[in-house]
Amino acid sequence: MAAASAGLGPKGRGLEGRGLNGLGLKDATAIAGIGRTPFAKRLPEDERTLACRAVLAALDDAGIAPGEVDALASYTMEETDEVELAKACGFGDLTFFSKVGFGGGGSCATVGHLAAAIATGQASVGVAWRSRKRGSGPRPWTNTTVQLPTPAQWTRPYGLLRPVDEIAMLTRRYMHEYGATRDHLFNVALACRNRANQNPAAIMYDRPLTREMYMTSRWISEPLCLFDNCLETDGALACVVVSAERARDCRRTPVYVHAAAQSLPAQHHGMVNYWNDDPLTGPAWAAARHLWKHSDLTPEDVDVAQIYDAFTPLVLLSLEGYGFCGRGEGGAFTEGGALEIGGTLPVNTGGGGLSEAYVHGFNLIDEGVRQLRGTSTAQVPGASVCLVTAGEGVPTSALLLRS
Repeated sequence: MAAASAGLGPKGRGLEGRGLNGLGLKDATAIAGIGRTPFAKRLPEDERTLACRAVLAALDDAGIAPGEVDALASYTMEETDEVELAKACGFGDLTFFSKVGFGGGGSCATVGHLAAAIATGQASVGVAWRSRKRGSGPRPWTNTTVQLPTPAQWTRPYGLLRPVDEIAMLTRRYMHEYGATRDHLFNVALACRNRANQNPAAIMYDRPLTREMYMTSRWISEPLCLFDNCLETDGALACVVVSAERARDCRRTPVYVHAAAQSLPAQHHGMVNYWNDDPLTGPAWAAARHLWKHSDLTPEDVDVAQIYDAFTPLVLLSLEGYGFCGRGEGGAFTEGGALEIGGTLPVNTGGGGLSEAYVHGFNLIDEGVRQLRGTSTAQVPGASVCLVTAGEGVPTSALLLRS
């Protein structure tokens, strides 16, 4: 693959000029530690306990004491707040803390916020986390007191009650306009399941998927069947972000944050994009423009991708949005084992939200780190650049990681 710009090392991945030096966030920070709890349909601990366990595991992975933490980032939907976590884990004075909105769209942005804070001197050791009991807890749409925020007044009374109903409508339009089929969606589900079958931590570790199982499974919201939908999971994950210089002295191989992006495109309407000129040009397209603009790399340099997969069609839309194929070509891109190990673009190598665990996409960040450390259970040989994306269909974010 060709280098994206002159003066870089092999495949455009030279490490010269790490740090700011007029380059913004590019390679100025690194993920130095990752941690997680077990994943399950039902865990006995509460969300705060799970959060603390994941955070302390990530700090231990990095070899950093809790008292050195001075920055936090999480989601607005996170139930464990900064005060609770700081007291329970024994952090020092916090000088930066933020929360990112929109559930699955916020995962990568938590790391981006910490990278910006550390690169600009506002903090030195940041922790991002997500703790969730979605497997044993309530479904958000069952709370009738919040059923009708303003945008939902135009969707929920007409049957679009759940995210799957909204994405099903977009999927039907995509299939109609571009000829995508259920076989293309199956290719996504199968790639994720095959990787989960290699990952002992995945909920679907010992449960293979066949085409017959997929095609005969029950509808959840037509044309999306059971296996087009992510898991419902209890669990927590965390990662530690420090400066590039500090990361070189940490316990594990550093994984550099080469670029980060967020996107809330003009006239966006969550999931359905009613008011956009083109509902199928979602937030991924705007995030991608910003991500590649601030990167020395191109899609051709990406060795492995962790693409947000709450629903299988989101992967097709993201493949197009982030530039791995042309408009309307996401379905065809999945053919011939392209998403498998050894294919054109191996994806979701831990199993993703479809088959490892669904914790609002944070497991995709941790798996990206494992790939670039060379410790994944489904390792892509020689992987040194990984794209991680957050939810397509909602205000989103993305990371470009490199070793």
